[in-house]
Amino acid sequence: MAYWLLKSEPDVFGWKDLLALGTAGEEWHGIRNYAARNNMRAMVVGDRGFFYHSNIGKQIVGIVEVSRTSEPDRTTDDPRWDCVRVRAVTGFARRVTLDDCKRLPGLENMVLTHNSRLSVQPVTPEEWRIICGQGGVVL
Repeated sequence: MAYWLLKSEPDVFGWKDLLALGTAGEEWHGIRNYAARNNMRAMVVGDRGFFYHSNIGKQIVGIVEVSRTSEPDRTTDDPRWDCVRVRAVTGFARRVTLDDCKRLPGLENMVLTHNSRLSVQPVTPEEWRIICGQGGVVL
């Protein structure tokens, strides 16, 4: 299993929106960055990811699971862009902010702390463990 971080603006599509969709989840569409697209292409069903509220809050609020691998993004006719489908798994008891990630030992090399603009990014197993612990999620 691989781990990821997926960013969304909560005033456009937030954690509560994904929760409301239940097990059906949602396509993670609208990504127009090659690195983020390539990260989605690397995802497999069952991979887990952090749901990150960008712009407003700048915090990790929950965990998602990839429920469908990368397919063409139906929000565009441009064949270069793909999307995966994700579903909500669990929310965090305590939200983990970008500032938390910048100060916590073991997260010094996390992509989020150096490239916070990349909308879909990898997370190492150790970063996953640290952040889940901070968020109150029992592994």
